[in-house]
Amino acid sequence: MAVTSEQVKKLRDKTGAGMMDCKKALDEANGDMELAVEILRKKGAATAAKRADKAANEGIVVSKISSDAKTGVIVEINCETDFVARGNDFVEFANSIALIVFEQKPKNVEALLSLPHPNGKTVNDALTEIIGKVGERIDIKRFSIIISEQGFVESYIHMGSKLGVLVELNAGFDPTTKLLAKDIAMQVAAMNPIVVAREHVKQELIEKEMEIYRQQAKNEGKPDQIADKIAHGRLEKYYQEAVLLEQSFIKDAGKMVKELVPNGVTVKQFLRYQLGESAN
Repeated sequence: MAVTSEQVKKLRDKTGAGMMDCKKALDEANGDMELAVEILRKKGAATAAKRADKAANEGIVVSKISSDAKTGVIVEINCETDFVARGNDFVEFANSIALIVFEQKPKNVEALLSLPHPNGKTVNDALTEIIGKVGERIDIKRFSIIISEQGFVESYIHMGSKLGVLVELNAGFDPTTKLLAKDIAMQVAAMNPIVVAREHVKQELIEKEMEIYRQQAKNEGKPDQIADKIAHGRLEKYYQEAVLLEQSFIKDAGKMVKELVPNGVTVKQFLRYQLGESAN
Protein backbone atom coordinates (compact mmCIF):
# COMPACT_ATOMS: atom_id res chain seq x y z
CA MET A 1 0.00 0.00 0.00
CA ALA A 2 1.09 3.59 -0.64
CA VAL A 3 2.43 5.44 2.36
CA THR A 4 0.93 8.89 2.86
CA SER A 5 2.73 12.02 3.98
CA GLU A 6 0.36 12.15 6.95
CA GLN A 7 1.55 8.71 8.08
CA VAL A 8 5.16 9.78 7.70
CA LYS A 9 4.52 12.90 9.77
CA LYS A 10 2.72 10.88 12.45
CA LEU A 11 5.62 8.42 12.68
CA ARG A 12 8.13 11.25 12.82
CA ASP A 13 6.16 12.95 15.64
CA LYS A 14 6.02 9.65 17.48
CA THR A 15 9.68 8.71 17.13
CA GLY A 16 11.58 11.87 16.24
CA ALA A 17 13.37 10.03 13.42
CA GLY A 18 14.12 11.73 10.09
CA MET A 19 11.48 12.01 7.36
CA MET A 20 13.26 9.66 4.94
CA ASP A 21 13.90 7.11 7.69
CA CYS A 22 10.22 7.22 8.61
CA LYS A 23 9.10 6.76 5.00
CA LYS A 24 11.47 3.83 4.47
CA ALA A 25 10.29 2.20 7.70
CA LEU A 26 6.62 2.60 6.73
CA ASP A 27 7.32 1.22 3.26
CA GLU A 28 9.06 -1.77 4.80
CA ALA A 29 6.21 -2.23 7.28
CA ASN A 30 3.59 -1.86 4.52
CA GLY A 31 2.00 1.03 6.41
CA ASP A 32 1.84 -0.73 9.79
CA MET A 33 2.63 2.05 12.29
CA GLU A 34 3.69 -0.16 15.20
CA LEU A 35 5.89 -2.32 13.00
CA ALA A 36 7.46 0.83 11.55
CA VAL A 37 8.23 2.03 15.07
CA GLU A 38 9.92 -1.32 15.77
CA ILE A 39 11.94 -1.05 12.57
CA LEU A 40 13.15 2.42 13.57
CA ARG A 41 14.00 1.20 17.05
CA LYS A 42 16.08 -1.57 15.51
CA LYS A 43 17.77 1.05 13.38
CA GLY A 44 18.41 3.00 16.56
CA ALA A 45 20.04 -0.09 18.02
CA ALA A 46 22.28 -0.27 14.96
CA THR A 47 23.15 3.40 15.41
CA ALA A 48 23.93 2.77 19.06
CA ALA A 49 26.29 -0.04 18.10
CA LYS A 50 28.07 2.25 15.64
CA ARG A 51 28.49 4.92 18.33
CA ALA A 52 29.73 2.55 21.03
CA ASP A 53 33.38 3.43 20.42
CA LYS A 54 32.79 7.18 20.54
CA ALA A 55 33.65 9.23 23.61
CA ALA A 56 30.68 10.54 25.59
CA ASN A 57 32.29 13.37 27.55
CA GLU A 58 29.53 15.96 27.35
CA GLY A 59 26.05 15.83 28.88
CA ILE A 60 24.18 17.21 31.86
CA VAL A 61 23.61 16.69 35.57
CA VAL A 62 19.98 16.82 36.73
CA SER A 63 18.28 16.46 40.11
CA LYS A 64 14.84 15.98 41.59
CA ILE A 65 13.61 16.70 45.13
CA SER A 66 10.35 15.41 46.60
CA SER A 67 7.62 17.86 47.61
CA ASP A 68 8.33 17.17 51.30
CA ALA A 69 12.10 17.48 50.62
CA LYS A 70 12.71 14.09 52.23
CA THR A 71 14.09 12.49 49.07
CA GLY A 72 16.58 13.82 46.54
CA VAL A 73 18.16 12.24 43.48
CA ILE A 74 20.98 13.38 41.23
CA VAL A 75 21.78 11.87 37.82
CA GLU A 76 24.54 12.31 35.23
CA ILE A 77 23.74 11.52 31.58
CA ASN A 78 26.54 11.76 29.00
CA CYS A 79 26.60 12.38 25.26
CA GLU A 80 29.26 13.27 22.69
CA THR A 81 28.65 16.97 22.04
CA ASP A 82 27.44 20.01 23.93
CA PHE A 83 25.04 20.71 21.04
CA VAL A 84 23.11 17.52 21.79
CA ALA A 85 23.38 18.08 25.55
CA ARG A 86 21.51 21.39 25.18
CA GLY A 87 18.80 19.92 22.94
CA ASN A 88 15.24 19.43 24.20
CA ASP A 89 15.23 15.70 23.37
CA PHE A 90 18.30 15.01 25.47
CA VAL A 91 17.19 17.23 28.36
CA GLU A 92 13.74 15.61 28.42
CA PHE A 93 15.33 12.16 28.38
CA ALA A 94 17.64 13.08 31.27
CA ASN A 95 14.74 14.42 33.32
CA SER A 96 12.69 11.31 32.59
CA ILE A 97 15.54 9.18 33.94
CA ALA A 98 15.76 11.33 37.08
CA LEU A 99 12.02 10.81 37.61
CA ILE A 100 12.32 7.03 37.21
CA VAL A 101 15.24 6.93 39.67
CA PHE A 102 13.20 9.08 42.04
CA GLU A 103 10.10 6.86 41.81
CA GLN A 104 11.64 3.39 41.54
CA LYS A 105 14.94 3.79 43.42
CA PRO A 106 16.96 1.17 41.51
CA LYS A 107 20.14 -0.14 43.07
CA ASN A 108 22.39 0.65 40.12
CA VAL A 109 22.42 1.66 36.45
CA GLU A 110 22.05 -1.95 35.32
CA ALA A 111 18.83 -2.31 37.34
CA LEU A 112 17.64 1.08 36.07
CA LEU A 113 17.97 -0.02 32.42
CA SER A 114 15.45 -2.81 32.90
CA LEU A 115 12.76 -0.56 34.43
CA PRO A 116 9.75 0.63 32.37
CA HIS A 117 10.04 3.99 30.62
CA PRO A 118 7.05 6.11 29.52
CA ASN A 119 8.50 6.45 26.00
CA GLY A 120 9.53 2.82 25.51
CA LYS A 121 9.27 -0.72 26.78
CA THR A 122 12.22 -0.21 29.10
CA VAL A 123 14.74 2.47 29.96
CA ASN A 124 17.21 0.60 27.78
CA ASP A 125 14.74 0.77 24.84
CA ALA A 126 14.28 4.51 25.39
CA LEU A 127 18.07 4.90 25.52
CA THR A 128 18.40 3.05 22.22
CA GLU A 129 15.70 5.22 20.66
CA ILE A 130 17.29 8.52 21.63
CA ILE A 131 20.70 7.31 20.42
CA GLY A 132 19.08 6.60 17.06
CA LYS A 133 17.29 9.94 17.13
CA VAL A 134 20.27 12.21 17.89
CA GLY A 135 22.96 10.08 16.27
CA GLU A 136 25.34 10.18 19.24
CA ARG A 137 26.48 7.81 21.93
CA ILE A 138 24.54 8.43 25.14
CA ASP A 139 25.36 6.89 28.53
CA ILE A 140 23.48 6.91 31.79
CA LYS A 141 26.67 7.29 33.79
CA ARG A 142 25.57 7.33 37.42
CA PHE A 143 22.96 8.39 39.93
CA SER A 144 22.63 8.76 43.69
CA ILE A 145 19.67 8.88 46.05
CA ILE A 146 19.46 10.54 49.47
CA ILE A 147 16.50 9.76 51.74
CA SER A 148 16.52 11.94 54.84
CA GLU A 149 15.04 10.49 58.00
CA GLN A 150 15.74 13.37 60.39
CA GLY A 151 15.86 16.37 58.09
CA PHE A 152 15.56 17.28 54.42
CA VAL A 153 17.42 17.38 51.12
CA GLU A 154 18.16 20.37 48.90
CA SER A 155 19.78 20.53 45.46
CA TYR A 156 21.73 23.00 43.37
CA ILE A 157 22.41 22.69 39.66
CA HIS A 158 24.97 25.17 38.39
CA MET A 159 24.24 27.16 35.26
CA GLY A 160 24.80 24.98 32.20
CA SER A 161 23.93 21.80 34.13
CA LYS A 162 27.53 20.58 34.15
CA LEU A 163 27.71 20.51 37.94
CA GLY A 164 25.16 19.53 40.57
CA VAL A 165 24.99 19.04 44.34
CA LEU A 166 22.68 17.39 46.86
CA VAL A 167 22.89 18.43 50.51
CA GLU A 168 21.17 16.85 53.50
CA LEU A 169 20.56 18.86 56.66
CA ASN A 170 19.30 17.39 59.90
CA ALA A 171 16.90 20.21 60.68
CA GLY A 172 13.30 21.25 60.43
CA PHE A 173 12.27 22.21 56.91
CA ASP A 174 11.30 25.88 56.61
CA PRO A 175 12.24 28.84 54.37
CA THR A 176 15.25 29.73 56.53
CA THR A 177 16.78 26.25 56.60
CA LYS A 178 15.96 25.75 52.92
CA LEU A 179 17.93 28.90 52.10
CA LEU A 180 20.79 27.71 54.30
CA ALA A 181 20.84 24.37 52.51
CA LYS A 182 20.87 26.10 49.12
CA ASP A 183 23.81 28.28 50.21
CA ILE A 184 25.70 25.23 51.43
CA ALA A 185 24.98 23.38 48.17
CA MET A 186 26.36 26.36 46.23
CA GLN A 187 29.40 26.33 48.51
CA VAL A 188 30.02 22.67 47.75
CA ALA A 189 29.65 23.34 44.02
CA ALA A 190 32.11 26.24 44.07
CA MET A 191 34.73 25.04 46.54
CA ASN A 192 34.64 21.24 46.16
CA PRO A 193 35.22 20.11 49.76
CA ILE A 194 35.90 16.43 50.37
CA VAL A 195 34.15 16.02 53.75
CA VAL A 196 31.67 17.86 55.96
CA ALA A 197 33.81 18.03 59.13
CA ARG A 198 37.47 17.45 59.96
CA GLU A 199 36.69 14.32 61.96
CA HIS A 200 35.50 12.76 58.71
CA VAL A 201 38.94 13.05 57.08
CA LYS A 202 40.47 9.57 56.99
CA GLN A 203 43.42 9.07 59.29
CA GLU A 204 45.62 7.65 56.52
CA LEU A 205 45.01 10.81 54.48
CA ILE A 206 45.99 13.00 57.44
CA GLU A 207 49.17 10.98 57.96
CA LYS A 208 50.01 11.21 54.27
CA GLU A 209 49.53 14.99 54.25
CA MET A 210 51.58 15.42 57.43
CA GLU A 211 54.43 13.40 55.97
CA ILE A 212 54.41 15.54 52.83
CA TYR A 213 54.40 18.75 54.87
CA ARG A 214 57.21 17.53 57.15
CA GLN A 215 59.33 16.59 54.16
CA GLN A 216 58.67 19.93 52.51
CA ALA A 217 59.83 21.73 55.66
CA LYS A 218 62.94 19.54 55.94
CA ASN A 219 63.74 20.28 52.29
CA GLU A 220 63.63 23.95 53.29
CA GLY A 221 66.33 23.25 55.87
CA LYS A 222 64.13 23.25 58.97
CA PRO A 223 65.09 21.01 61.93
CA ASP A 224 62.73 18.15 62.85
CA GLN A 225 60.98 19.96 65.72
CA ILE A 226 60.29 23.05 63.62
CA ALA A 227 59.32 20.91 60.63
CA ASP A 228 56.69 19.20 62.77
CA LYS A 229 55.19 22.54 63.84
CA ILE A 230 55.16 23.75 60.23
CA ALA A 231 53.46 20.51 59.17
CA HIS A 232 50.70 21.01 61.74
CA GLY A 233 50.20 24.57 60.52
CA ARG A 234 49.91 23.43 56.92
CA LEU A 235 47.49 20.70 57.97
CA GLU A 236 45.23 23.40 59.43
CA LYS A 237 45.32 25.15 56.07
CA TYR A 238 44.46 21.85 54.39
CA TYR A 239 41.38 21.56 56.62
CA GLN A 240 40.31 25.06 55.59
CA GLU A 241 40.38 23.93 51.96
CA ALA A 242 39.06 20.37 52.21
CA VAL A 243 36.53 20.54 55.07
CA LEU A 244 33.19 22.13 54.20
CA LEU A 245 32.47 23.59 57.63
CA GLU A 246 35.93 25.18 57.83
CA GLN A 247 35.93 26.79 54.41
CA SER A 248 35.44 30.54 53.95
CA PHE A 249 31.86 31.18 52.91
CA ILE A 250 31.69 32.12 49.21
CA LYS A 251 29.18 34.92 49.88
CA ASP A 252 31.14 36.38 52.81
CA ALA A 253 34.83 35.50 53.01
CA GLY A 254 34.95 36.85 56.55
CA LYS A 255 32.85 33.93 57.80
CA MET A 256 33.45 30.21 57.96
CA VAL A 257 30.66 27.97 56.76
CA LYS A 258 30.19 26.54 60.26
CA GLU A 259 29.32 30.04 61.49
CA LEU A 260 26.24 29.94 59.25
CA VAL A 261 24.92 26.75 60.81
CA PRO A 262 22.79 27.48 63.90
CA ASN A 263 22.58 25.30 66.98
CA GLY A 264 20.33 22.33 66.43
CA VAL A 265 21.14 22.10 62.73
CA THR A 266 23.62 19.57 61.32
CA VAL A 267 25.03 19.23 57.83
CA LYS A 268 24.60 15.48 57.45
CA GLN A 269 26.13 14.90 54.01
CA PHE A 270 26.61 16.20 50.50
CA LEU A 271 27.03 14.70 47.03
CA ARG A 272 28.77 16.61 44.26
CA TYR A 273 28.52 15.55 40.61
CA GLN A 274 30.77 17.27 38.09
CA LEU A 275 30.34 16.31 34.46
CA GLY A 276 33.05 13.97 33.22
CA GLU A 277 34.72 13.19 36.55
CA SER A 278 35.36 9.58 37.51
CA ALA A 279 32.39 7.96 39.21
CA ASN A 280 33.02 6.84 42.76
